[in-house]
Amino acid sequence: MKIKLIRSYRSKNGNPTFVYGVTGNDADLTAFKNAQGEYYREDDNGTPLWFTTRCVGTAGQLIITTNGNVVPDMSAFDQAASIASQYGGNFGAELAKMSAASILGASAPSAPAKAETPVEENSQEELGDL
Repeated sequence: MKIKLIRSYRSKNGNPTFVYGVTGNDADLTAFKNAQGEYYREDDNGTPLWFTTRCVGTAGQLIITTNGNVVPDMSAFDQAASIASQYGGNFGAELAKMSAASILGASAPSAPAKAETPVEENSQEELGDL
């Protein structure tokens, strides 16, 4: 199932709460509804909603575990953290930046452009007769 961030708000306990719209095929949405039980909610358009206190980005995937729990698929985040920690230092930091940009749907920061030395063009008059 796919999820897309709709909004966030602070609960009465002061916790940030993120609200995601859920999409998928009929079987997935039925499984989601059953797994959510009494906590199942829809918006005014009938889109199923998933609430969490842990942001998973602007879009992601949901999984229903063998125990019937609804959880986000955080495997891309876990892979990025593992790779960044394996290499550490500047290289690990750069890998982490690139992975985060990819996961969150942003473009990775690009390397600064090389400064080019301007080339002077001589006119035919300046060259004279050769």
